[in-house]
Amino acid sequence: MYKNLEAELKRIDKSQKDLANLLDLHVSTISAKMNCHNDFLLKECKKIKTTWFPNLTLDYLFETNE
Repeated sequence: MYKNLEAELKRIDKSQKDLANLLDLHVSTISAKMNCHNDFLLKECKKIKTTWFPNLTLDYLFETNE
């Protein structure tokens, strides 16, 4: 799970639906990615970071607990 990303999304009042809209993906796809069943593409990670978290690092946002 991407606990840092999840926490930061909550901090700015964004949901998985908002994330799905940003990346033009289905909410179920986002759920699978957030639960580490599927991987985020690098371009998706960069888009999330530059759109909502320009002051945070990719390493921090996408740190996993695996």
